[in-house]
Amino acid sequence: MTQFLDSVVVPVLYLLSAVLFILGIKGLTRVRTAQRGNALAALAMLIAIVTTLLDLGLVDFRWIIAGLIIGGLIGGIAALRVEMTAMPEMVALFNGFGGGASALVASSIIWLEVVEPGHVATPASIMGGDSALTAFLSIFIGAVTLSGSLIAFLKLKGMMTGSPILIPGRHVVNGLLLAGTAAAGLYLAFGAGVPETVGMVCLVVAGLSLVVGVLMVIPIGGADMPVVISFLNSLSGLAASMTGFVLGNNLLIISGALVGASGLILTQIMCVAMNRTLGNVLFSGFGQEGADAGSREYANVRSYSPEEAAMVLEGAESVIIVPGYGLAVAQAQHTARELADLLEKRGTKVSYAIHPVAGRMPGHMNVLLAEADVPYEKLVEMDTINPEFKTTDAVLIVGANDVVNPAAEKDPASPIAGMPVLEVWNAQTVMVIKRSLSPGFAGIKNELFEYDNTMMIFGDAKKVLQGLVSEVKELTAAA
Repeated sequence: MTQFLDSVVVPVLYLLSAVLFILGIKGLTRVRTAQRGNALAALAMLIAIVTTLLDLGLVDFRWIIAGLIIGGLIGGIAALRVEMTAMPEMVALFNGFGGGASALVASSIIWLEVVEPGHVATPASIMGGDSALTAFLSIFIGAVTLSGSLIAFLKLKGMMTGSPILIPGRHVVNGLLLAGTAAAGLYLAFGAGVPETVGMVCLVVAGLSLVVGVLMVIPIGGADMPVVISFLNSLSGLAASMTGFVLGNNLLIISGALVGASGLILTQIMCVAMNRTLGNVLFSGFGQEGADAGSREYANVRSYSPEEAAMVLEGAESVIIVPGYGLAVAQAQHTARELADLLEKRGTKVSYAIHPVAGRMPGHMNVLLAEADVPYEKLVEMDTINPEFKTTDAVLIVGANDVVNPAAEKDPASPIAGMPVLEVWNAQTVMVIKRSLSPGFAGIKNELFEYDNTMMIFGDAKKVLQGLVSEVKELTAAA
C-alpha cells in the first residue's frame, strides 16, 4: 500500500495540483474568469499541502483540520475586512509572509539535518552541495522578500513616507551588503563545519538579507509601488521554488517557478507601461527629483461646479471615465457606476479607460470597478482607447494624475518623458475631479489642469460624483 501511494497516488496528485495552478493563473488574466482562477489556485494549494503531508508520512488529520480552520479564518477575515484602498497593502504583506515562510523552512532543514544532530561537517557534505547552496538562496531571497514587503506595506499604509529615502552612498552600501551576504552564504554551505558555527552563520545570512530587503525598497517612491509589489511577488515565488529544491518537492518547485515567472512577466509589463527599466525602478530613487517641480504654481486653472459639469455631460454623446487612485480612496466606484448608468439611459456611450499602472497595484482599477459590477467589456486598455479620445465629447478623470499627464509626450525633460499615458487632452472636454492641485506620485506638475478644454472640479471624488448624479437626475426629469 505504501509503495502504491508513493509511486502512483502522490505523483498523480502532484500533477493534478500543478495543472490546477497553471489553470488558476491563466484564469487570473481576465476579469471574467478571475474568480474561477482564484478558486482553482486555492484548490491546487489544498491538494498540494495534503499530498505533501502524505508523501512525508506526517499525516495527522487533527493538525490538517486545525490548519484549515485557523488559516481559513485568518484569510476570510482579512478578505472581508480589507477595504479596496488597502488591497495593495494586503498583497504586499502576504508576499512578505510567503518569502518569510520559505526562509524559515530552509533554515529549519539546515537545523534538522546539520545543527541538531551535531554533525562536525559542512552542510554541503551532509545535504549535498546543490541542496546547501539552494538553502542559502532560499533564506536570502525569502528574507529579502519579507523585509522588502514590510517596507512596501508601511509606505502604502502611510506609516512611512511614500517619497524615496535616499541614503548617501546607498549603492556602495548595498553592494557591500550583497557581497557580505554572498560570502556568508558560501561559508554557510561549504565552509562552516561546526554545528554552532552553522547556526550562527545561518542567523547572520538571514539578518544581512533582511537589511538588504529594507535598503532595496526605501529608495523607491510611491509612483513605482505597483512595480515593486509585482517584483516582490515574483521573489516570493522564487524563494518557494528554491525551498522546493531543498525539500526535493517537485510541486513546490513548479508552483514557485510559476509564481516567480508570472510575477516577473507582470513586472516587465508594468515597467514597459511606465517606460522604465527594472533597474531604473530599483536604483534611481524616482520621485525625488520632481518634488520641486510639483510645487510650482498653476496659472489659468478654471474651477467648475458639479452643476456646470453635469450640463456638459447632458449634451455629450460619448463619455470616457478615467479612474485613478483617488477613486479608490474615496470608495466612489459604485457612484461612478451609478452616474454611468444614468448617462447610458440618456443614450450616451460610456466606457472606462484603464491605464496599466493606475492605482497602487497591478490591475487595481480592474478590481475596483469589478467590485461595482461594471461590465468587463466596458473596461478598455490604454492602447485600444487612446485613438478614441479624439472623437470623444467628454472625459471624466476621477482621481488620476500622472497617467494623464501630457508632459510624458510633450516634455522631453520631464521625469516621466516617454511613459505611455492616456491621451485625454484630445477629447473635446476634459473634466478632472481632484481634491487639490497637488502633484501625483511622480511629484511633478500636470499641465493638463491648465488646458483650455479642462474643467477642474475640486472636492472629494465620491461627493462630487454624487453631486453629478443628482444634477443629471434633475436635468433628466426636467427634459
